[in-house]
Amino acid sequence: MEWVNETLVREFVFLGFSSLAGLQQLLFVVFLLVYMFTLGTNAIIISTIVLERALHTPMYFFLAGLSCSETCYTFVIVSKMLVDLLAQKKTISFLGCSIQMFSFLFLGCSHSFLLAAMGNDSYVAICNPLRYTVLMGHGMCVGLVAVACLCGFTIAEIITSLVFHLPFHSSNQLHHFFCDISPVLKVASHHTHFSQFVIIMLCALVLVIPLLLILVSYIHIISAILQFPSTLGRYKAFSTCASHLIIVIVHYGCASFIYLRPKSNYSSSQDALISVSYTILTPLFNPMIYSLRNKEFKSALQRVVGRTISLPRH
Repeated sequence: MEWVNETLVREFVFLGFSSLAGLQQLLFVVFLLVYMFTLGTNAIIISTIVLERALHTPMYFFLAGLSCSETCYTFVIVSKMLVDLLAQKKTISFLGCSIQMFSFLFLGCSHSFLLAAMGNDSYVAICNPLRYTVLMGHGMCVGLVAVACLCGFTIAEIITSLVFHLPFHSSNQLHHFFCDISPVLKVASHHTHFSQFVIIMLCALVLVIPLLLILVSYIHIISAILQFPSTLGRYKAFSTCASHLIIVIVHYGCASFIYLRPKSNYSSSQDALISVSYTILTPLFNPMIYSLRNKEFKSALQRVVGRTISLPRH
């Protein structure tokens, strides 16, 4: 092992894919293709929502915010991971590690609160449709996104400050492929029970509070849908909410497994595998689940493409 004795750690070494040395070039190609597809689909979603007036609704406003969040989230983690897959020495500076941790925490926490905002939007649309345009006006939507970002920024700032104010004198080897909380805490020389308690509580709050808000919204939504007289109406309402529910289950399932487990159950190999799913695979499927299977969105995309192709003729 590589030890840094009696001096402060100035850089960290990633060992996340060290056991797959013979497969790293193949992993690079696979992850690069997935990464490019994810960036491309999110760019299509954002540009279509911006260019098509029919999509200037609260649901698509939140979806555009979610796509921006996922694009930045994958960039922060996957771009560095791709470089490391081809590098001999997979290192990141102490400052770079702290910036990466802050960025992915900020984007991940904001993502959680954005999912809660989308749950609230579905609740108002189904349970109070006559007042929907009043209750979910542009100002309200911007305010909800701003609150989500503010909460994400505050939580990320506190956790990152607590983690990187700890002393790092011993090992600088992270058994992971990015600067996640648990791997970095594991190589700290020592940390107080207070800082560990605050970090766990903040992780729990950022998962539990939005999830409770979503659950309350869907309890009201389901009870309202069951009162619909038409079977077709019930089917359409459930299918509208299904995409959001799938993403909520995947997002909170992975995040809870990583951040809410007892420390005694920590497994670097399991964490790396789950982290691949929510940093690479979940952003890949989210655009397809939310938009590319949505008839309204596909129609809007066809109109945008049609207008773009016809522009040179004029």
